[in-house]
Amino acid sequence: MKLRSLAVAVAMSGAVSGLMLVSSVDNTAQAQETFEWKMVTSWPKNFPGVGQGPERLAKIVDEMSDGRLTIEVFGAGQLVPGFEVFDAVSEGTAELGHSASYYWKGKAPAAQFFAAVPFGMNAQEMNAWLHYGGGLELWNELYDDFGVDVLVAGASGVQMGGWYNKEINSVDDLDGLKMRMPGLGGEVMERMGVAIVNMPGGEIFTSLQSGAIDATEWIGPYNDLAFGLHQAADYYYYPGWHEPTVMFEAIINEEAMAALPADLQAILRTAVRDINADVLDEYTARNNDALETLVNEHGVELRRLPDDVLARAKEHSAEVVAELAEDSEMAGKIHDSYRAFQEKVVNYHTISEQAYYNARNPDESTDN
Repeated sequence: MKLRSLAVAVAMSGAVSGLMLVSSVDNTAQAQETFEWKMVTSWPKNFPGVGQGPERLAKIVDEMSDGRLTIEVFGAGQLVPGFEVFDAVSEGTAELGHSASYYWKGKAPAAQFFAAVPFGMNAQEMNAWLHYGGGLELWNELYDDFGVDVLVAGASGVQMGGWYNKEINSVDDLDGLKMRMPGLGGEVMERMGVAIVNMPGGEIFTSLQSGAIDATEWIGPYNDLAFGLHQAADYYYYPGWHEPTVMFEAIINEEAMAALPADLQAILRTAVRDINADVLDEYTARNNDALETLVNEHGVELRRLPDDVLARAKEHSAEVVAELAEDSEMAGKIHDSYRAFQEKVVNYHTISEQAYYNARNPDESTDN
Protein backbone atom coordinates (compact mmCIF):
# COMPACT_ATOMS: atom_id res chain seq x y z
CA MET A 1 0.00 0.00 0.00
CA LYS A 2 2.88 2.35 0.88
CA LEU A 3 4.59 1.59 -2.40
CA ARG A 4 1.35 2.16 -4.33
CA SER A 5 0.76 5.53 -2.58
CA LEU A 6 4.31 6.56 -3.30
CA ALA A 7 3.87 5.69 -6.98
CA VAL A 8 0.67 7.70 -7.18
CA ALA A 9 2.31 10.67 -5.48
CA VAL A 10 5.25 10.55 -7.88
CA ALA A 11 2.90 10.37 -10.86
CA MET A 12 0.84 13.33 -9.65
CA SER A 13 4.00 15.33 -8.98
CA GLY A 14 5.16 14.60 -12.50
CA ALA A 15 1.83 15.69 -13.96
CA VAL A 16 1.84 18.94 -12.01
CA SER A 17 5.43 19.61 -13.04
CA GLY A 18 4.46 18.94 -16.62
CA LEU A 19 1.56 21.39 -16.43
CA MET A 20 3.82 24.01 -14.86
CA LEU A 21 6.36 23.46 -17.61
CA VAL A 22 3.71 23.85 -20.31
CA SER A 23 2.39 26.98 -18.60
CA SER A 24 5.90 28.36 -18.38
CA VAL A 25 6.51 27.64 -22.05
CA ASP A 26 3.21 29.33 -22.98
CA ASN A 27 4.06 32.42 -20.92
CA THR A 28 7.54 32.59 -22.41
CA ALA A 29 6.14 32.30 -25.93
CA GLN A 30 3.64 35.06 -25.20
CA ALA A 31 6.39 37.22 -23.74
CA GLN A 32 8.45 36.79 -26.92
CA GLU A 33 5.57 37.65 -29.28
CA THR A 34 6.07 40.95 -31.08
CA PHE A 35 3.54 43.50 -32.29
CA GLU A 36 3.92 46.13 -34.98
CA TRP A 37 1.46 49.00 -34.74
CA LYS A 38 0.69 52.05 -36.83
CA MET A 39 -0.13 55.41 -35.27
CA VAL A 40 -1.90 58.05 -37.37
CA THR A 41 -1.96 61.67 -36.24
CA SER A 42 -3.70 64.92 -37.11
CA TRP A 43 -0.41 66.83 -37.14
CA PRO A 44 2.41 67.37 -39.62
CA LYS A 45 5.13 64.76 -39.19
CA ASN A 46 7.57 65.72 -36.40
CA PHE A 47 5.84 69.06 -35.84
CA PRO A 48 7.15 70.71 -32.63
CA GLY A 49 5.24 69.83 -29.48
CA VAL A 50 2.06 68.09 -30.54
CA GLY A 51 3.70 66.29 -33.45
CA GLN A 52 6.82 65.21 -31.59
CA GLY A 53 4.84 63.82 -28.66
CA PRO A 54 3.72 60.76 -30.67
CA GLU A 55 7.31 60.21 -31.82
CA ARG A 56 8.54 60.18 -28.24
CA LEU A 57 5.68 57.86 -27.28
CA ALA A 58 6.76 55.35 -29.92
CA LYS A 59 10.37 55.53 -28.73
CA ILE A 60 9.46 55.02 -25.07
CA VAL A 61 7.19 52.05 -25.84
CA ASP A 62 9.93 50.43 -27.94
CA GLU A 63 12.47 50.85 -25.15
CA MET A 64 10.19 49.72 -22.33
CA SER A 65 9.00 46.67 -24.23
CA ASP A 66 12.47 45.75 -25.46
CA GLY A 67 11.19 45.90 -29.03
CA ARG A 68 8.15 43.68 -28.46
CA LEU A 69 5.78 46.54 -29.35
CA THR A 70 6.91 48.92 -32.08
CA ILE A 71 4.86 51.86 -33.34
CA GLU A 72 5.32 53.54 -36.71
CA VAL A 73 4.10 57.14 -36.59
CA PHE A 74 2.40 58.76 -39.58
CA GLY A 75 1.84 62.50 -39.92
CA ALA A 76 -1.39 63.95 -41.26
CA GLY A 77 -1.89 62.90 -44.87
CA GLN A 78 0.82 60.24 -44.90
CA LEU A 79 -1.52 57.31 -44.31
CA VAL A 80 -4.88 59.06 -43.80
CA PRO A 81 -5.91 62.74 -43.78
CA GLY A 82 -5.66 64.51 -40.43
CA PHE A 83 -9.42 64.65 -39.95
CA GLU A 84 -9.81 60.90 -40.61
CA VAL A 85 -7.69 59.67 -37.72
CA PHE A 86 -10.68 58.61 -35.62
CA ASP A 87 -12.21 56.53 -38.43
CA ALA A 88 -8.86 54.92 -39.21
CA VAL A 89 -8.45 53.69 -35.63
CA SER A 90 -12.10 52.72 -35.26
CA GLU A 91 -11.98 50.65 -38.46
CA GLY A 92 -8.60 49.07 -37.68
CA THR A 93 -6.61 50.75 -40.46
CA ALA A 94 -4.30 51.86 -37.65
CA GLU A 95 -4.09 50.58 -34.10
CA LEU A 96 -3.40 53.96 -32.53
CA GLY A 97 -4.16 57.62 -33.21
CA HIS A 98 -3.16 60.99 -31.78
CA SER A 99 -5.49 63.94 -32.23
CA ALA A 100 -7.96 66.27 -30.49
CA SER A 101 -11.50 65.17 -29.78
CA TYR A 102 -13.29 68.30 -31.01
CA TYR A 103 -12.48 67.20 -34.56
CA TRP A 104 -15.08 64.42 -34.13
CA LYS A 105 -18.02 66.63 -33.17
CA GLY A 106 -19.91 65.37 -36.22
CA LYS A 107 -19.72 61.81 -34.87
CA ALA A 108 -19.95 62.48 -31.14
CA PRO A 109 -20.75 66.12 -30.32
CA ALA A 110 -20.09 65.61 -26.62
CA ALA A 111 -16.45 64.75 -27.41
CA GLN A 112 -15.81 68.49 -27.52
CA PHE A 113 -16.00 68.65 -23.72
CA PHE A 114 -12.76 66.65 -23.54
CA ALA A 115 -10.75 68.91 -25.85
CA ALA A 116 -11.52 72.52 -24.94
CA VAL A 117 -14.41 74.42 -23.38
CA PRO A 118 -14.38 78.22 -23.84
CA PHE A 119 -13.76 79.94 -20.51
CA GLY A 120 -13.52 76.45 -19.01
CA MET A 121 -10.84 74.52 -17.17
CA ASN A 122 -7.15 74.87 -17.92
CA ALA A 123 -4.70 71.98 -18.41
CA GLN A 124 -3.98 71.43 -14.73
CA GLU A 125 -7.68 71.38 -13.91
CA MET A 126 -8.59 69.19 -16.89
CA ASN A 127 -5.97 66.60 -16.00
CA ALA A 128 -7.36 66.50 -12.46
CA TRP A 129 -10.93 66.02 -13.70
CA LEU A 130 -9.98 63.40 -16.27
CA HIS A 131 -7.77 61.32 -13.99
CA TYR A 132 -9.39 61.86 -10.58
CA GLY A 133 -12.86 63.25 -11.23
CA GLY A 134 -14.36 60.60 -13.50
CA GLY A 135 -13.79 62.46 -16.76
CA LEU A 136 -11.71 59.78 -18.44
CA GLU A 137 -14.28 57.10 -17.63
CA LEU A 138 -16.97 59.23 -19.28
CA TRP A 139 -14.73 59.81 -22.29
CA ASN A 140 -14.28 56.07 -22.76
CA GLU A 141 -17.99 55.49 -22.29
CA LEU A 142 -18.68 58.02 -25.04
CA TYR A 143 -16.31 56.20 -27.39
CA ASP A 144 -17.61 52.69 -26.60
CA ASP A 145 -19.86 52.60 -29.65
CA PHE A 146 -16.89 53.27 -31.93
CA GLY A 147 -14.69 50.40 -30.76
CA VAL A 148 -11.89 52.57 -29.40
CA ASP A 149 -10.35 53.28 -26.02
CA VAL A 150 -8.94 56.69 -25.14
CA LEU A 151 -6.14 58.00 -22.95
CA VAL A 152 -5.08 61.59 -22.30
CA ALA A 153 -1.93 62.27 -24.34
CA GLY A 154 -0.82 65.86 -23.85
CA ALA A 155 -2.07 69.40 -23.41
CA SER A 156 -1.28 72.73 -24.99
CA GLY A 157 -1.87 74.96 -22.00
CA VAL A 158 -3.70 78.27 -22.48
CA GLN A 159 -3.57 79.19 -26.14
CA MET A 160 -3.42 82.52 -27.94
CA GLY A 161 -6.45 84.37 -29.25
CA GLY A 162 -5.39 84.17 -32.87
CA TRP A 163 -3.81 85.92 -35.86
CA TYR A 164 -5.77 88.61 -37.70
CA ASN A 165 -5.14 90.60 -40.84
CA LYS A 166 -7.06 93.57 -39.45
CA GLU A 167 -7.25 95.30 -36.10
CA ILE A 168 -10.01 94.16 -33.76
CA ASN A 169 -11.15 97.15 -31.74
CA SER A 170 -14.71 96.03 -31.05
CA VAL A 171 -17.17 93.21 -31.67
CA ASP A 172 -18.24 94.94 -34.88
CA ASP A 173 -14.79 94.34 -36.39
CA LEU A 174 -15.41 90.59 -36.33
CA ASP A 175 -18.45 90.73 -38.57
CA GLY A 176 -17.86 89.04 -41.91
CA LEU A 177 -14.37 87.74 -41.15
CA LYS A 178 -13.43 84.26 -42.41
CA MET A 179 -11.56 82.43 -39.65
CA ARG A 180 -10.17 79.00 -38.93
CA MET A 181 -11.24 78.01 -35.39
CA PRO A 182 -12.43 74.49 -34.47
CA GLY A 183 -14.71 73.22 -31.73
CA LEU A 184 -16.98 75.15 -29.43
CA GLY A 185 -14.91 78.31 -29.86
CA GLY A 186 -15.74 78.27 -33.56
CA GLU A 187 -19.46 78.04 -32.78
CA VAL A 188 -19.14 81.03 -30.46
CA MET A 189 -17.37 83.08 -33.13
CA GLU A 190 -20.12 82.22 -35.63
CA ARG A 191 -22.61 83.87 -33.28
CA MET A 192 -20.40 86.93 -33.35
CA GLY A 193 -20.61 87.23 -37.12
CA VAL A 194 -17.53 85.24 -38.11
CA ALA A 195 -17.59 82.71 -40.97
CA ILE A 196 -15.80 79.64 -39.60
CA VAL A 197 -13.64 77.52 -41.90
CA ASN A 198 -12.33 74.15 -40.69
CA MET A 199 -9.01 72.87 -41.95
CA PRO A 200 -6.06 70.83 -40.64
CA GLY A 201 -2.97 72.63 -39.41
CA GLY A 202 -0.93 71.99 -42.53
CA GLU A 203 -3.28 74.13 -44.63
CA ILE A 204 -3.42 77.18 -42.37
CA PHE A 205 -0.45 79.20 -43.62
CA THR A 206 -1.29 79.09 -47.31
CA SER A 207 -4.97 79.83 -46.60
CA LEU A 208 -4.09 82.85 -44.49
CA GLN A 209 -1.46 84.09 -46.92
CA SER A 210 -3.75 83.73 -49.95
CA GLY A 211 -6.68 85.47 -48.28
CA ALA A 212 -8.86 82.37 -48.25
CA ILE A 213 -9.20 83.16 -44.54
CA ASP A 214 -8.76 86.50 -42.75
CA ALA A 215 -7.80 85.12 -39.36
CA THR A 216 -6.81 81.91 -37.64
CA GLU A 217 -5.96 80.42 -34.32
CA TRP A 218 -3.56 77.51 -34.12
CA ILE A 219 -2.01 76.73 -30.76
CA GLY A 220 0.45 79.25 -29.36
CA PRO A 221 3.77 81.00 -30.03
CA TYR A 222 5.89 77.82 -30.16
CA ASN A 223 3.80 76.25 -32.92
CA ASP A 224 2.73 79.49 -34.57
CA LEU A 225 6.36 80.50 -35.08
CA ALA A 226 7.13 77.08 -36.56
CA PHE A 227 4.30 77.55 -39.07
CA GLY A 228 5.53 81.05 -39.93
CA LEU A 229 2.12 82.59 -39.32
CA HIS A 230 3.77 85.94 -38.60
CA GLN A 231 4.55 86.10 -42.31
CA ALA A 232 0.86 85.92 -43.21
CA ALA A 233 -0.87 88.10 -40.60
CA ASP A 234 -0.16 91.39 -38.87
CA TYR A 235 -1.82 91.19 -35.47
CA TYR A 236 -1.46 88.57 -32.73
CA TYR A 237 -4.22 88.61 -30.13
CA TYR A 238 -4.59 87.17 -26.64
CA PRO A 239 -5.99 85.64 -24.43
CA GLY A 240 -7.11 82.30 -25.83
CA TRP A 241 -10.55 82.38 -24.23
CA HIS A 242 -11.76 79.71 -26.66
CA GLU A 243 -9.12 77.16 -25.65
CA PRO A 244 -7.86 77.51 -22.06
CA THR A 245 -6.11 74.32 -23.08
CA VAL A 246 -6.54 71.61 -25.65
CA MET A 247 -6.26 68.11 -24.27
CA PHE A 248 -4.82 65.77 -26.88
CA GLU A 249 -5.98 62.17 -27.07
CA ALA A 250 -4.45 58.79 -27.76
CA ILE A 251 -7.21 56.66 -29.28
CA ILE A 252 -6.62 52.92 -29.35
CA ASN A 253 -8.42 50.25 -31.33
CA GLU A 254 -10.13 48.06 -28.71
CA GLU A 255 -9.42 44.77 -30.46
CA ALA A 256 -5.77 45.64 -30.93
CA MET A 257 -5.46 46.61 -27.27
CA ALA A 258 -7.13 43.39 -26.13
CA ALA A 259 -4.69 41.37 -28.24
CA LEU A 260 -1.70 42.75 -26.32
CA PRO A 261 -0.38 40.83 -23.31
CA ALA A 262 -1.12 42.53 -19.99
CA ASP A 263 2.43 43.81 -19.56
CA LEU A 264 2.43 45.53 -22.96
CA GLN A 265 -0.94 47.10 -22.21
CA ALA A 266 0.55 48.47 -18.98
CA ILE A 267 3.62 49.73 -20.84
CA LEU A 268 1.45 51.55 -23.38
CA ARG A 269 -0.73 53.16 -20.69
CA THR A 270 2.34 54.23 -18.71
CA ALA A 271 4.06 55.67 -21.76
CA VAL A 272 0.99 57.68 -22.73
CA ARG A 273 0.76 59.06 -19.18
CA ASP A 274 4.38 60.13 -19.46
CA ILE A 275 3.78 61.87 -22.79
CA ASN A 276 0.72 63.60 -21.38
CA ALA A 277 2.94 65.49 -18.93
CA ASP A 278 5.86 65.86 -21.33
CA VAL A 279 3.90 67.64 -24.07
CA LEU A 280 2.56 70.26 -21.64
CA ASP A 281 6.02 70.72 -20.13
CA GLU A 282 7.44 71.39 -23.58
CA TYR A 283 4.83 74.02 -24.42
CA THR A 284 5.35 75.73 -21.05
CA ALA A 285 9.10 75.82 -21.64
CA ARG A 286 9.04 76.97 -25.27
CA ASN A 287 6.11 79.38 -25.63
CA ASN A 288 7.62 82.48 -24.04
CA ASP A 289 10.91 82.19 -25.95
CA ALA A 290 8.94 81.87 -29.17
CA LEU A 291 6.77 84.86 -28.27
CA GLU A 292 9.86 87.00 -27.65
CA THR A 293 11.19 85.96 -31.05
CA LEU A 294 7.90 86.88 -32.74
CA VAL A 295 7.72 90.30 -31.09
CA ASN A 296 11.38 91.32 -30.89
CA GLU A 297 12.78 89.78 -34.07
CA HIS A 298 9.78 89.72 -36.39
CA GLY A 299 7.97 92.82 -35.22
CA VAL A 300 4.67 91.10 -34.49
CA GLU A 301 2.05 93.41 -32.94
CA LEU A 302 0.82 91.74 -29.77
CA ARG A 303 -2.67 92.91 -28.84
CA ARG A 304 -5.16 92.13 -26.09
CA LEU A 305 -8.68 91.38 -27.29
CA PRO A 306 -11.06 94.23 -26.40
CA ASP A 307 -13.16 93.83 -23.29
CA ASP A 308 -16.42 93.90 -25.26
CA VAL A 309 -15.21 91.04 -27.46
CA LEU A 310 -14.33 88.94 -24.42
CA ALA A 311 -17.62 89.78 -22.71
CA ARG A 312 -19.66 88.87 -25.78
CA ALA A 313 -17.64 85.68 -26.28
CA LYS A 314 -18.29 84.66 -22.67
CA GLU A 315 -21.99 85.29 -23.08
CA HIS A 316 -22.25 83.18 -26.23
CA SER A 317 -20.00 80.49 -24.76
CA ALA A 318 -22.50 79.88 -21.98
CA GLU A 319 -25.23 79.48 -24.60
CA VAL A 320 -23.22 77.11 -26.79
CA VAL A 321 -22.16 74.88 -23.90
CA ALA A 322 -25.70 74.75 -22.50
CA GLU A 323 -27.07 73.73 -25.88
CA LEU A 324 -24.44 71.00 -26.24
CA ALA A 325 -25.41 69.64 -22.84
CA GLU A 326 -28.96 69.22 -24.13
CA ASP A 327 -27.84 67.33 -27.25
CA SER A 328 -28.12 63.91 -25.61
CA GLU A 329 -28.36 62.18 -22.25
CA MET A 330 -24.65 61.36 -22.48
CA ALA A 331 -23.76 64.98 -23.25
CA GLY A 332 -25.75 66.07 -20.23
CA LYS A 333 -23.97 63.60 -17.98
CA ILE A 334 -20.54 64.76 -19.19
CA HIS A 335 -21.51 68.42 -18.84
CA ASP A 336 -22.76 67.94 -15.29
CA SER A 337 -19.56 66.17 -14.28
CA TYR A 338 -17.42 68.83 -15.95
CA ARG A 339 -19.23 71.76 -14.35
CA ALA A 340 -19.37 70.21 -10.89
CA PHE A 341 -15.62 69.59 -10.94
CA GLN A 342 -14.89 73.03 -12.37
CA GLU A 343 -16.86 74.72 -9.61
CA LYS A 344 -14.89 72.90 -6.93
CA VAL A 345 -11.48 73.42 -8.47
CA VAL A 346 -12.13 77.11 -9.24
CA ASN A 347 -13.18 77.72 -5.64
CA TYR A 348 -9.83 76.40 -4.47
CA HIS A 349 -7.76 77.96 -7.23
CA THR A 350 -9.24 81.37 -6.44
CA ILE A 351 -7.46 81.33 -3.07
CA SER A 352 -4.41 79.38 -4.29
CA GLU A 353 -3.28 79.70 -7.92
CA GLN A 354 -5.06 82.96 -8.76
CA ALA A 355 -4.29 84.59 -5.41
CA TYR A 356 -0.64 83.66 -5.82
CA TYR A 357 -0.44 85.09 -9.36
CA ASN A 358 -2.04 88.32 -8.14
CA ALA A 359 0.45 88.56 -5.30
CA ARG A 360 3.43 87.68 -7.48
CA ASN A 361 2.60 90.02 -10.39
CA PRO A 362 0.45 92.82 -8.95
CA ASP A 363 1.72 95.60 -11.20
CA GLU A 364 2.81 93.75 -14.30
CA SER A 365 0.88 94.01 -17.56
CA THR A 366 1.48 93.00 -21.17
CA ASP A 367 -1.33 95.13 -22.54
CA ASN A 368 -0.44 96.99 -25.73
